[in-house]
Amino acid sequence: MRLVLKLFLGFFLIVGIAAFFVMRVFVNEVKPGVRQAMESTLVDAANVLAEMAASDLKQGTIGSGSFTRNLAKARLRDPKAMVWRFPKRALDYRVTITDAKGIVVYDSLGRDVGRDNSRWNDVYRTLRGEYGARSSPETPGDESNTVMHVAAPVYDPADGHTLIGVLSLAQPNRSIDPFIAASQRAIMERGAWLIGLSALVGVLVTLWLTTGLGQLSRYARAVAAGEPVPPPRPRSDEIGDLGQALETMRRKLEGKAYVEQYVQSLTHEMKSPLAAIRGAAELLQEPMPDADRVHFARSIVDQQQRLTATIDKLLALAEVEQHGWLQTREPVALPALLADAAAAAQVRAQAAGLQLQAGAAPALAVQGDAYLLRQALHNLIENAIAFSPAGSVIALEAVAEGQGVRLQVADRGVGVPDYARERVFERFYSLARPGTGQRSSGLGLPFVQEVARLHGGRASLQPRDGGGTVASLWLPLEGGAPRTRR
Repeated sequence: MRLVLKLFLGFFLIVGIAAFFVMRVFVNEVKPGVRQAMESTLVDAANVLAEMAASDLKQGTIGSGSFTRNLAKARLRDPKAMVWRFPKRALDYRVTITDAKGIVVYDSLGRDVGRDNSRWNDVYRTLRGEYGARSSPETPGDESNTVMHVAAPVYDPADGHTLIGVLSLAQPNRSIDPFIAASQRAIMERGAWLIGLSALVGVLVTLWLTTGLGQLSRYARAVAAGEPVPPPRPRSDEIGDLGQALETMRRKLEGKAYVEQYVQSLTHEMKSPLAAIRGAAELLQEPMPDADRVHFARSIVDQQQRLTATIDKLLALAEVEQHGWLQTREPVALPALLADAAAAAQVRAQAAGLQLQAGAAPALAVQGDAYLLRQALHNLIENAIAFSPAGSVIALEAVAEGQGVRLQVADRGVGVPDYARERVFERFYSLARPGTGQRSSGLGLPFVQEVARLHGGRASLQPRDGGGTVASLWLPLEGGAPRTRR
């Protein structure tokens, strides 16, 4: 099971169980709570009615006195009430009055007059000076419909202490069932919303956590595969701390491996020119004709320049290879970029008998590092000059292509052999120059490739129609999303 599912299920399980038990408690407490409130109201009403019935009960006119008449009128009233969306059109009270022995002397329904109610809990306890109440089936044997009875003592109006009877006030529990059901339904609906919101919060929290963990996982896989990637985004939590720790570890490990790799590469490339310098120096120590002496001295100078160029380009390549992302990103106008690159190479091109032509559409621009792009173009132009015959033209242009733009340096040289086309971007791989047979450091095109990668583009060499080579640097247009991986 994936971590995202475990986190979500764990969060939802905890919140769901808690919400279930809380709702269950609320739902179970609604019915007794409402009935307790109803009982409290019945107690108040029963004591008020007991006080009003005391005079008629003492005088023996409880069945025909003012209390009975007024109560009969009240039962005919239509309250026209709307209680919490439920209409109430009649009174639900039933009043029963017994004498001091518990014998019914008045029943508002006229059914139980003369019955002995002294054994019922409400009357029994009240006759003994206690609080009396009971809940009995509305119909004998039907426990689903019950009636609540609350009794109040009826005292002699003369002294207010002598018990002369008991007034029982009854109300069917079904009269409050709609309110109980509505309350329970409201609790369940809000509980469902609570669980739904909890699930949503769980999803958002889980996504928030797993997004950070997923970024770290992708970052770790890219590092393990040797791909240059930007460090994880800063975060002010433990995931951010873990990302920074991984980035620090990567830099230390890659720094060590990088130094070892470059020391080996530099050592290998320095052996040949150093051997040539040593051989020429040893020969110069012996007597020889002046012409030979000049030749060997020139060889030492040439090898020194080769070493210097190799070290400079190696340092430049190391600088771009160590970055997984661009350090500077700004709009770069391509016409000005091509013009600057052509102007910088104009003197060398003229010395080689070549002509440079630069052109680009005025609206073309990219987001990137102008210095690195200029250096990359300079390397492509240097290669074109080295392989082009005297009298030919080297064309520099920018052409829109898809979602990007292609910078092209086209020459009329001998072209790239098929066997070398896949290797020209390898570090230290170089082809012999047509005129001199000498080789370069083999670091120029790898530098171009790294610059293209940093800008989310790509570099390529293709044969040119009519002879020659087209060196291309494709870059996404301004506003395009740069890539950070190879």
